[in-house]
Amino acid sequence: MTVTQFVIASAVLFSIGVYGVLVRRSAVMVLMSVELILNSVNINLVAFGALHDNIAGEVFALFVITVAAAEVGVGLALVLLIFRNRKNINIHEVDLMKG
Repeated sequence: MTVTQFVIASAVLFSIGVYGVLVRRSAVMVLMSVELILNSVNINLVAFGALHDNIAGEVFALFVITVAAAEVGVGLALVLLIFRNRKNINIHEVDLMKG
């Protein structure tokens, strides 16, 4: 496969992820969309690293995977806290927790 095909696949995944972040109301679906965005970045990093015969792309992809794992842990903890207090995980109602 050529780098162009990887970039197109990454752009499609990135677009689906951005659409999911902007449209979804469920916090879990928003977290899944953020994971799609991060995976599209990983595809680009690895593809361009392979294009330039450099291992730096794979190393940066591992760092992105580590950050994504931490994001999932913190994000799911927040979702559980919101669900415990509100019995709903609609992100449009999160600002009601101010007072």
